[in-house]
Amino acid sequence: MNKLAFIGGGSMAEAIISGITAKGILNPPHIYVINKSDRDRLEFLQKEFGITPARRMEELLTQADIAVLAVKPKDVISALSAAKDCITDNMLIISVAAGVSMACIEKIIGRKTAIIRAMPNTSAAIGKSATAIAVNELVSEQQLSAVMNIFQSIGLVAIVEEQQLDAVTGLSGSGPAYIYYLAEAMMKSAQEIGLEDHTAKELTIQTLIGAAEMLQTSSKSPQLLRKEVTSPGGTTEAGIKVLDQLGVYDAVISCIKEASRQSKELGENLSEQIHSQSARLD
Repeated sequence: MNKLAFIGGGSMAEAIISGITAKGILNPPHIYVINKSDRDRLEFLQKEFGITPARRMEELLTQADIAVLAVKPKDVISALSAAKDCITDNMLIISVAAGVSMACIEKIIGRKTAIIRAMPNTSAAIGKSATAIAVNELVSEQQLSAVMNIFQSIGLVAIVEEQQLDAVTGLSGSGPAYIYYLAEAMMKSAQEIGLEDHTAKELTIQTLIGAAEMLQTSSKSPQLLRKEVTSPGGTTEAGIKVLDQLGVYDAVISCIKEASRQSKELGENLSEQIHSQSARLD
């Protein structure tokens, strides 16, 4: 890979760039980034990672092997419309925009091309992302290998079918927020029962880390691990009973399903916008 181009320089682009540069996958000057309006953001990325800022799409995409679409779903149409004339037949597009299908991308740029959709999460910033990718039939083995290297630099990678990416978005894409939500509640409760703020934070974080590592290293299911902590008539059982009474288990399931539904709806809405724009132009 000689040149990697990022359309969008937000937090996800930064996380991926951080992983790439830390692992030495590509020399920083060969990473080009364009940002819609925030020039300070480009200056920060250049200073922090040594990337090359781009002011125009031609500068960004000329001779690029891979273009990473790292914008919000609402900005996909405008970003790709500006880029489409610079996208070459041998270029690979990686999209990290939630809910935006390969068919939508092809519709905007006006032709079929090699596309990989990826759904990392914000833990990419510390190299701990859970990333799922979906690949279309035009992606070569060499391109797939390059993309695996990119996303393995920021965590774990799994290959899924495109129709499964909405589920991935609801589970691991939005997943860090659910854990932060839990941590927030744990720290708040610790403070209310008499622990100082810093102690509550330290104990909560270490508890979450320890439980995650137990899940990762043990062959036991989450259910079995939970039961081993829950002694009859003990403190853990008392707490679990409250969670059951409040319907927390079902609430978590509904939460992930709703996030997945929203991802699917975003994609469907974008598809309708694209078809509507195309009909006006015809």
